[in-house]
Amino acid sequence: MRANVLTLFNAIIGGCFAVLLVIGDWQDALFGLSALANLIIGTWQEVHAKVTLDRLALPTASSVRAVRDGREVALDADDVVIDDLLVLRVGDRVAADARVVVSDGLQVDESLLTGESDPVDKPAGEALLGGSVIVGGEGRAQIVRVGAETFANGLAAQARRFSLVSSELHSGVQTVLRWVAWAIGPLAILVFNAQVVALGGWSTVFRGEEWRDAAVYTIAAVVAMIPLGLVLMTSIAFAVGAVRLARRHVLVQELAAVEVLARVDVICFDKTGTLTEGDIRLDTELPLRPASQLPHGWREALGWFGSAADANATARALVERYPAPADAVPTGRIPFSSTRKWSGVSLSGRSAPGTWILGAAEVLFPDRRLDETVRSSTAGGRRVLVLAHADAPLRSDDGLPPSRRPVAVVTFRERVREDAAQTLSFFAREGVDIRVLSGDDPRTAAAIAAEVGLGGHAGFDAGDLPDDPRRLVEVVDEQVVIGRVTPDRKRDIVAALQAAGRTVAVTGDGVNDIPALKQAHIGIAMSSGTAATKAIARMVLLDGRFAELPAAVAEGRRVMANIERVSMLFLAKTVYAAVLAFVFGAFLLAFPFLPRQLSVIDGLTIGLPSFFLALLPNLRPYRRGFLTRSLRFAVPVGCIIALVIFAYSWSATTAALDEAELRTGSTLILGVVALWVLAVVSRPFDLRRLLVLAAMVTGLAAVFTLPLLRRFLVFVELSPPAWFLVAGFSIVGIVLVESVTSVLSRGYPSGGGLWGGTGG
Repeated sequence: MRANVLTLFNAIIGGCFAVLLVIGDWQDALFGLSALANLIIGTWQEVHAKVTLDRLALPTASSVRAVRDGREVALDADDVVIDDLLVLRVGDRVAADARVVVSDGLQVDESLLTGESDPVDKPAGEALLGGSVIVGGEGRAQIVRVGAETFANGLAAQARRFSLVSSELHSGVQTVLRWVAWAIGPLAILVFNAQVVALGGWSTVFRGEEWRDAAVYTIAAVVAMIPLGLVLMTSIAFAVGAVRLARRHVLVQELAAVEVLARVDVICFDKTGTLTEGDIRLDTELPLRPASQLPHGWREALGWFGSAADANATARALVERYPAPADAVPTGRIPFSSTRKWSGVSLSGRSAPGTWILGAAEVLFPDRRLDETVRSSTAGGRRVLVLAHADAPLRSDDGLPPSRRPVAVVTFRERVREDAAQTLSFFAREGVDIRVLSGDDPRTAAAIAAEVGLGGHAGFDAGDLPDDPRRLVEVVDEQVVIGRVTPDRKRDIVAALQAAGRTVAVTGDGVNDIPALKQAHIGIAMSSGTAATKAIARMVLLDGRFAELPAAVAEGRRVMANIERVSMLFLAKTVYAAVLAFVFGAFLLAFPFLPRQLSVIDGLTIGLPSFFLALLPNLRPYRRGFLTRSLRFAVPVGCIIALVIFAYSWSATTAALDEAELRTGSTLILGVVALWVLAVVSRPFDLRRLLVLAAMVTGLAAVFTLPLLRRFLVFVELSPPAWFLVAGFSIVGIVLVESVTSVLSRGYPSGGGLWGGTGG
């Protein structure tokens, strides 16, 4: 609230507004509405972002089972304390950081916390991270850390640090405002002194009511220098872009993020849950014998393993293709263990008789007879299990039955998002570099990257990354796929890219992605992500579809190109207002406008048309240097307008025109030349831009011809000498604007010219 309310410009605008109300000249205080709108939009935007962060939630269980006083009881997750003994089964989410006490084939999915997609075996003595999910076996674990001390909360604490997205548009506008701030004080004094002298001098003005007129003219000069409408128009353009993206199921949590995505030149993708859907699917089966020699019911046996109550995530993927045998009765069973690396069952019945073992090839067949087959199957980043058959029943000592015969190799892989390849292809065409940063094995990450169109890149192990920041920048610039990336290392990689001058976007869905999402210029979360990840991200893909990212980029480009177009209008006004204040103050002449007259002309030539121009299609690619290009146009054009009006005022004073004709003629010249500038900025014309321009010309004609508007704006009929001067100086202004802008546009790329490219 302090940052948005207690600002220098709010103080200036508020002071001018208050002065006009005190002296009873409310008609000239219309500019206060624009300042109020700026304040409301800016405050709402930042408060909304902060409230979102304060609602940050972590992936925790809602209820848990624990042993207290020798009995198993149900507890709310928030009631868990240190030393509680949790009872863990498949599907449970670990309530807080713990240490495994008893493990019966316990496996957990830590992908949302570490980025590692493979289930992790957890024997007794191993650490368990709060927020991880039990995907196989069962066990008991003792709580060692709760609340803010947990691993997940440590990552989330980084997310709670409040910051706003870096916006070139906002920073450019703020730079202009700072420059204007230095100029307003001296120019206001200069103008007020000139008005006092023009109205009779310091010795006489304060004896009567003339000081009121001096104050009104000074306020007109001061307010005209502040590009209030540009700030408002930028916020409106961002807001409309956010609404358009919301219709495409892209949630923009901070308005300026629409702009940032348009200037991203490198995007870092997480693998698990981002490029992939985060689940394991069955890939292929490879029978290891001729069909006539395969034991009866081997597919049904795979179905039994997949439908077992304690099946882990990999085994459960088998039911996708293999049905569970209806009449199979287990007569002996050994569940999966991370120590054994296999599970087995002896089945009776006609569907799948015999003993079946499913596990790692090197354990089931230590003679390495399957090494070549397994090696070729894992080359693409697949996970491999071998099904074996034996006639002897399982022994009670957990040993493998003798005379095992290999039956089939079954491979599994992560499910790649259908639109991932298409989206990455779009970014490649647009010159945006891609990085895949994964917690998985580098070879697995490289295989997934190849599947989505990033082939030819060997995975690089993050453990080999240098600590020296300069060397890190060099390595990261060369490597496309990096595996075994920890949350802090992922943040370091993003920071290294930023240090190299890149604008970085990061996608992610897990708590492990939070440091990198926070570090990046823009973080993009998937709908499947944790609440914490979605809270910290600047954008959320609500339906998890990568195909919406190109639309988001196009929306950002539209905003950037169109705001650059309208900024030329607003900054030209700031320039001509400052020059007018200086020359009229230096020559001790009466300022030729009332505040209400400037407000109406600004509205017709800048404010209203800018609103429409800012919302039109524009596909021009992002180019750095928005403020430089805008000022290159605005400074000469603003100086031309100011000097033409000054020349008219000087000539009108010499021709002894009265004050009302001076103000009316100055306002008419300003309106005509400013409309011509609007026409220049609107090029190339299409029907929509022509309609906008025609409407503004009609509006300008109305304010000078309709009696009610003429009286409110204090316009009078011009005498023939005044008409002659107005026409002459208007033509001079138009010719000079055309000449200058024609010269300026020669140095810009073809197809878009100076003011922002073509629509589309």
